[in-house]
Amino acid sequence: MAAVKAAASSRARGPGVFLSALATAAVVLVLTIPTVGLKTDESGGTLIVTHHFDTVAWLVAAAFFGRLAMNLFASQRRSAMAGAQGKAGPSAMDRFAASVARNGTKIGAVGLILAVLLPFLTSNYLIDFGTNVLIYVMLGWGLNIVVGLAGLLDLGYVAFYAVGAYTVALLATNVGLGFWACLPLAGLFAATFGVVLGFPVLRLRGDYLAIVTLGFGEIIRVVLLNWQDVTNGPNGIGGIPRPTLFGLPFVAHSSSGPTFAEFFGLEFSPTQRFIFLYFVILVLALLTNFFTIRMRRLPVGRAWEALREDEIACRAIGINATNVKLSAFAIGAMFAGFAGSFFATRLGFISPESFTFSESATILAIVVLGGMGSQLGVVLAAIMLVSLNEAGRWFSFLGDIALYRPLIYGGAMVLIMLVRPRGLLAHRQPSILLHGPNGPSESLVPNDAVAASTGELP
Repeated sequence: MAAVKAAASSRARGPGVFLSALATAAVVLVLTIPTVGLKTDESGGTLIVTHHFDTVAWLVAAAFFGRLAMNLFASQRRSAMAGAQGKAGPSAMDRFAASVARNGTKIGAVGLILAVLLPFLTSNYLIDFGTNVLIYVMLGWGLNIVVGLAGLLDLGYVAFYAVGAYTVALLATNVGLGFWACLPLAGLFAATFGVVLGFPVLRLRGDYLAIVTLGFGEIIRVVLLNWQDVTNGPNGIGGIPRPTLFGLPFVAHSSSGPTFAEFFGLEFSPTQRFIFLYFVILVLALLTNFFTIRMRRLPVGRAWEALREDEIACRAIGINATNVKLSAFAIGAMFAGFAGSFFATRLGFISPESFTFSESATILAIVVLGGMGSQLGVVLAAIMLVSLNEAGRWFSFLGDIALYRPLIYGGAMVLIMLVRPRGLLAHRQPSILLHGPNGPSESLVPNDAVAASTGELP
């Protein structure tokens, strides 16, 4: 009888699956004809309209078959769940995330070895690409403290990134301090701004907190844009000195003393500076990771996770939610300040245009897509999103696909959210297990063998 009902349901869903895909294709057709199919160009002083209906056809076909595949996948999944009659265990992605969490130390060690060897085996472009990835990894780990561990949705994280960058730029150009002297000050000033942001939003949660933090990020950007006497406004600040290795600059010749190449008897090469900058951000990122892992095991780290799960329960058992929130904002902002200081000294020039809301959205997407609270998930998501931004250069032979970069970027995030809404490597596991990492010998909950084997809370 169950098989007959399943077959009847499958036949009933057949036309609906096709009609849903057809409706999606129709919507895409209506939306893309005026935006993609028609393009205005200037020719001989006159404005002409060119047609790109072939591109529209490809987009409509992709939407139709993509929606059809999604509908068929969802239909098969519902049928499998119905056939299992409530006995379905964790999915393959859940088991994979749990396996990554259990073997995180080994995976991290292998990744560290590859990261150390990368600059000696690749070109300057890939070294620069790896540096860019590590900046976003560091930013993602910093925001992971606020969003992933403390559960505080922050849409203005780029403000602390900007504070760190402008701290180095102003101190280096006006006071004459070097990068290593400015680095701790950038973290200190950014942490101070984190506390300043934390005080007004202590009583806010969810969407209200997100709106306030978004406004804070825009306030910082507008101040940087209009306070021309200090920040030089939209013109930005240039001439920021590059970091040195114990006073040895990475240049061909220096009037102030020997350079790095001259001191070690090497032939000067621009690659030396690329490699040095890569290892600087690698060390900063590793310090961020180590600090986050250690803090997570301390009482304040467990208080962050408790606050994320239930703030009312935290207050009921005596946790000072005010101090917990302020500590999360301050520490997360401090690491953003460190990353901003490196960003400024790496480019030698900064302007307010580098700290827009899109940067905050990208950092938040890294945390959410990777899996909130997952350190390795942040690394994986950062590699994916930075690679999507570089796709226009890698696949230039296909045409000017850089125009469709936002579409590809957004579509990839939507796809991941549909397939894995909790993030790629999301895996909730208690910081302290009463029965050790292998869990209790017998399940504490009837018919819950999965929880007993993984050590997860039921």
